[in-house]
Amino acid sequence: MLKDKTFSFINIIGLAIGTLCCLYIVLYVEDQYSYDKHERDARDIYRVTTWLSLPGDVHNNSTCSPPIAPALRRDFPEVRQFTRVITDLLGSSQHLLRYKEKAIYEKNAAYVDSTFFDVFTYHFIYGVEKNVLSEPYTIVLLKPTAKSLFGNENPVGKVIEIDDDNGKNNFKVTGVVDESLGKSNIHANIFVTMNSGGIGGYVRQNDSWAGNNFTNSFIKLRPNADAVALEKKLPAFLLLHGADQLKQLGMQKRLRLQPIGSIHTTPGYEVEMTKTVDPSFLNILILIAVLIQVIACINFMNLSTARASTRAKEVGVRKVIGAEKKDLIKQFMSESFLLSLIGVIIALPLILIALPYLNQVTQADIHLSMFSNYKMWLVLSGIITVTGIVAGSYPAFYLSAFQAIKVIKGNFTSYISAAGIRRSLVVFQFVLSVILVAGIIVIYSQLNYIKHKDLGFDKNQRLIFSFYTGDSRSKIDAFSNDLRQLADVKVVSKANNYLGRFVPQDYGVYLAGGSEATATDVQNISTDEYFAKASGIKIISGRDFQLYDSGKVLVNETVLKRLGLKPEQAPGTKLYSHYPPEPEFYVEIVGVMKDFNYNSLHNDIKPFMLRYNPSRDDISDVIVSVGSTNYRSLISKIEAVWHKELQGVPFEYSFLDDEVQKQYASEITLSRIINLFTMMAIFISCLGLFGLAAFSAEQRKKEIGVRKVLGASVAGIAQLLSKDFLILIGVAIIIATPVAWWAMNKWLQAFVYRINISWWMFALAGCIAILIALITVSFQAVKAARANPVKSLRTE
Repeated sequence: MLKDKTFSFINIIGLAIGTLCCLYIVLYVEDQYSYDKHERDARDIYRVTTWLSLPGDVHNNSTCSPPIAPALRRDFPEVRQFTRVITDLLGSSQHLLRYKEKAIYEKNAAYVDSTFFDVFTYHFIYGVEKNVLSEPYTIVLLKPTAKSLFGNENPVGKVIEIDDDNGKNNFKVTGVVDESLGKSNIHANIFVTMNSGGIGGYVRQNDSWAGNNFTNSFIKLRPNADAVALEKKLPAFLLLHGADQLKQLGMQKRLRLQPIGSIHTTPGYEVEMTKTVDPSFLNILILIAVLIQVIACINFMNLSTARASTRAKEVGVRKVIGAEKKDLIKQFMSESFLLSLIGVIIALPLILIALPYLNQVTQADIHLSMFSNYKMWLVLSGIITVTGIVAGSYPAFYLSAFQAIKVIKGNFTSYISAAGIRRSLVVFQFVLSVILVAGIIVIYSQLNYIKHKDLGFDKNQRLIFSFYTGDSRSKIDAFSNDLRQLADVKVVSKANNYLGRFVPQDYGVYLAGGSEATATDVQNISTDEYFAKASGIKIISGRDFQLYDSGKVLVNETVLKRLGLKPEQAPGTKLYSHYPPEPEFYVEIVGVMKDFNYNSLHNDIKPFMLRYNPSRDDISDVIVSVGSTNYRSLISKIEAVWHKELQGVPFEYSFLDDEVQKQYASEITLSRIINLFTMMAIFISCLGLFGLAAFSAEQRKKEIGVRKVLGASVAGIAQLLSKDFLILIGVAIIIATPVAWWAMNKWLQAFVYRINISWWMFALAGCIAILIALITVSFQAVKAARANPVKSLRTE
C-alpha cells in the first residue's frame, strides 16, 4: 500500500465511496419497507380497500364506505376489532389549537374510532392506552404537538379549544404518544374520537354501502384467521347489505383486504393518507447500489491485474520457496478483504457527515444507530465479504497462475488473458455510467415537459390563500374586496378547492330520463363567478358564471363526451343527480370549459365541473391572479390587508405553480437521487480510468521517449495514449443505448402525457461520457507527453 500510494488511494477511495452509497441505499430501502412492521399482531391487521366501476369510470380506492368496517366485525367472528380513520383530505388542512394564552396551528388531524389504539400500536408518554378515546370530545396528541402547546407539563386532563371546519369545540386531552416504535402510514399530530360531532358524527350515522367511499377502514383478525378465506366471503357480504344501493347507482363494487405491512410499498390506490413508494423505484435504487459497488470492485480488479508485472517476481520467488497456489490465493484474497475493510472504516465517518445532505436529497429521515442496530453491522459485514470476494477473486487467481520459472526469467504471461478482461470491465463500467446519464437526461426532459406543458389553465402568477377556521372564513369576502383595490391584482376568486390539488367532491350526473345506474361520475369544485378568469380557464361554448347564478355549472368537454352532447348543445341542458335517500336535484349547464389537466399528468382528464355556490360553508380558498412579478412588494401589501381583516391569524400563502409541482414529488426525488448516485458512479469510474491511464503511461514511458526524440508532438502522443480508452468508451455507448432506451421507455409508461424519447438524448449521454473519459485520460496522457525523454531513455 505504501509502495504504490496512487493505486492504493484509488482503490480505497473508490471502495469507500461505493460503500457509502451502497450502505445508505440499503438503509433507505430497509426504512421504506419498515412501515407498520412494528404493530402488535401486524400480520393480522388489514386495510379494507374498494374497487368500483361506474359507467365510463373505474376507481381503485384505498378507502371504503363508513358502515363496512363495523359490519365486518359484527358479521364475521374471525374479525376481532375494527377502526376507521378520517384525515384532513376531507376537511381543513390546518387546525387552530388554543390552551389558555397559547395558540398554534397544527396539520394532520385524524378522526378515529375509539377502538383505534386497540388496533394500532403507539408508545404512550402520558395517559393509558385502554379506552383512551372512549369518551366524547376526547383527544390524543402527538408528542411534538403536546410540547408546542403545553411545554414539559403533563397535559392529560386539560381542556383545549380547536377551531376548524367543525367550528370551535373543547376537547379533553387523554393521552400523549410518540412514533418511537416505528413508522406508520397513519401519521397524525392529533387523534380525535369520532364521537365528537362534525365529520365523525356523520361517519357514525352513515348508512351508504355503495357511495361515500371516503373512510380509511382497518380490521384486526383473530390469531390464525384466514384472510384469503374471509376475502372470498366479502362479495356475498356486500350484496347482503348493499345490493339495492349498488343497483340504483349502476355500480359494481368489490372489497379487498390489504395487509397493513404492504401499504407503503403498494402504489396505485386513489387517496392515500401518506405518500407511498413504488417497489420498482426501490429495486432501481438497490440495482444502483450494487452497480456502484461493482464499479469500485472493477477498479480494484483492473488495477491489480495491470500491476501484475510488478508482483510477478514476488509470486515466482514465493513458489520457488514452497508456496502453493492456494497459499497465494489466500494471500491476495486477504489483501482484497483488508482494502475492503479499510474502505468501510473510511466510509462510516463519511456517511455520518453526509447523512443530513443525503436525507435532504431523498426526502427521508434515516438515522444511524451505530451500536444498537444489528442489521447495520450485518449489512457492513456483507459489504466487506462480497466486495472482498468480487474484487479479489480474479486478481488472486490471475496472479497465482504465474509459472515460477517463467516470471523469474522475465516472462509475465499466464494462462488467463488480463488485458482483454480489463478492456471488458472498462466497457462494463461505462455502459453503466452511460445508462445512468441517459436516465438523468430523460427524467429531466420529462420533468421539464411537465413544468412547461400547457395544462389548459394558467398556473403562473397565481397566489393561494387558505382559511382554516369559521371565524377567518367569515372574513373572506372582506379580504377579497380589499385585494381587488390593489393595482397589481387582476382577479380574485373564492372556492372550496383550487386546481392542481386532489378534488374529493364528486357525484354522478345524468340527462333527463336517465337514472343513477347510467350516471357519469363528475368531480367538482364550488366557486364564485370569478374562478374561471382567475385560473385562466377557456370557455368554448356558452358563457362564464354571472352573479346570482345559483344552480348553474360549467362543465369540461369530457363530461359532454360521456353524456353524448356537443359543446354547442350543452348550454341550457339540465344535469340530474340522485343519492337516495336524498331527493333528486338538477343543475343547469351555462358554459363549456376546454379540457384542462386539473390533476396530475399521470392520469387522463376526467369529467369535471365548476358549480356556482359561493355561499357554501366549506368555501376556504382565495385564488388571486396578479399582474406583477415584484412579489416582495405585492405580498407586503397583501399582508397589510390580511392583518387589517384577520387580526391574530397567521399570514400564509402559496404559489399555484408550486402546488401543481407537488404532484410530481416522487419523480423530482427520483431525479435528485439518480443525479447524486450517477455522479458517484462516474467519479468512481473515472478514478479507475485515471489509474489505468497512469499505468499505461508508465508502461509506455520509453516508447514515449523514443517518439519525442523522433519529433512526435505533445498532442500526438496524448492522442496516442487516449485513443484506446476512447474506443472502449465508444463500444460502451453502443451497448448502453438500447438498454437505456428500454429502461426509460418503461419508466415513462407511468405518465399518460409524456415526451417522446429521441436519439439526441443518448447522443448527449455518449458525448458526456466521452468528454469525462477524455478529461480523465488526457491529464495523464499530457503529463506523460510533456515528460523529459532523456530521463526515460537514460538507462538504455
